[in-house]
Amino acid sequence: MKQILYKLFEHQYLGRNEAREILQHIVQGKYNDAQIASLITVFLMRSISVEELTGFRDALLEMRIPVDLSEYAPIDIVGTGGDGKNTFNISTAACFVVAGAGYPVVKHGNYGATSVSGASNVMEQHGVKFTTNIDQLRRSLETCNIAYLHAPLFNSAMKAVAPVRKALGVRTFFNMLGPLVNPVIPKYQLLGVYNLPLLRLYTYAFQENSTRFAIVHTLDGYDEISLTGEFKVATSFTETIYTPESIGFDRCCEQDLDGGATPADAARIFDRVLNGEATAAQTDCVVANAAFAIRVIEPEKPLDECIALARESIESRRALNVLKTFVEINS
Repeated sequence: MKQILYKLFEHQYLGRNEAREILQHIVQGKYNDAQIASLITVFLMRSISVEELTGFRDALLEMRIPVDLSEYAPIDIVGTGGDGKNTFNISTAACFVVAGAGYPVVKHGNYGATSVSGASNVMEQHGVKFTTNIDQLRRSLETCNIAYLHAPLFNSAMKAVAPVRKALGVRTFFNMLGPLVNPVIPKYQLLGVYNLPLLRLYTYAFQENSTRFAIVHTLDGYDEISLTGEFKVATSFTETIYTPESIGFDRCCEQDLDGGATPADAARIFDRVLNGEATAAQTDCVVANAAFAIRVIEPEKPLDECIALARESIESRRALNVLKTFVEINS
């Protein structure tokens, strides 16, 4: 590791196979926490390359517990985290809205590393027990259109670095890897990123596989469609900048989306959204993300129709019923 760190400190880049081997060695316990923290810090001080990102991803996918749910052609909706905004669980709520609209979802998530509540935190607040049992995951999908994969259970690397990530409390390249290593390798993905260089990076990474994707970034720094300002949506075909007003939403502000001080606070907001009791800003933000996810699956569908489907999923209480059934099956 010493030679690797010297190389990185001298502003050199890792090759794809080199990055792959380093991550394998982390899992094998060949590096101590201080060395892992130093490696992580390098990628806070400079951008990660496509070769490095894909090498790390290769290692994680090779070491994962594979889960074949391809017959459902599911979507994952996820943000990289690391935007420092401490929003409530917008992507996770959008997953239940999309499932309520009739589309299969396989959500891959973890505990919050840089925010109060990650997807796994809000799941646990509802009494959900995480599992690798494929029959239960399939039953969950068949019964309520959604299954949840807690990342550390499916990849030992995520578990191996969890204490270091938590101790550092800042975004790391593992935030970047999480969205790329859903063990299911979903057919569709809506991914939120916290800056434009990452949007470009993920576009290149996704073009190497068969996932149909949209990458979103709100230009004031959110890793999701926050409706606080202009946002960009990139696919393998187009890049478009939208304003909230251009797609029929009012603009909101940062405090409207705050996730609170504890996972319980964030879970209460999450519940209010699905119960139809949240503020307009909270609901609209979830609806917007869900709508663009639906459009990834059905790109020929007009955006206003996708928005209407997402909103109706909440107003009809179908999204809430999905949550209730999901909790019953997975508790």
